[in-house]
Amino acid sequence: MFGDMMSMMGKLKEAQQKVAETKKRLSTVLIDEESVDGLLKITITANREVKNITVSDDLLKDKEQLEDYLILTLNKAITKATQVNESELAAVAKEGIPNIPGLDKFME
Repeated sequence: MFGDMMSMMGKLKEAQQKVAETKKRLSTVLIDEESVDGLLKITITANREVKNITVSDDLLKDKEQLEDYLILTLNKAITKATQVNESELAAVAKEGIPNIPGLDKFME
């Protein structure tokens, strides 16, 4: 029994390491999003860190329109990044979690 517990602890530690490695890798995964008309382009990482914003000169003439574009486009980019982030981390976590009876009920 003690050996099984040590084995599970080792697998948990291994899973934690894989999750940390995946988080680091996700900081290099870039997600590009742009407004419908292409006047605003945003690049963020899968860890939701803004890397680049490109604004058309046309948008610089209308502060309110620029603000609206930023909100809409950033929200779309963040949604995509969150989906990539969560699916990658869930896959790594699920594969690395040892088989502990009853634990699968909590993972759903």
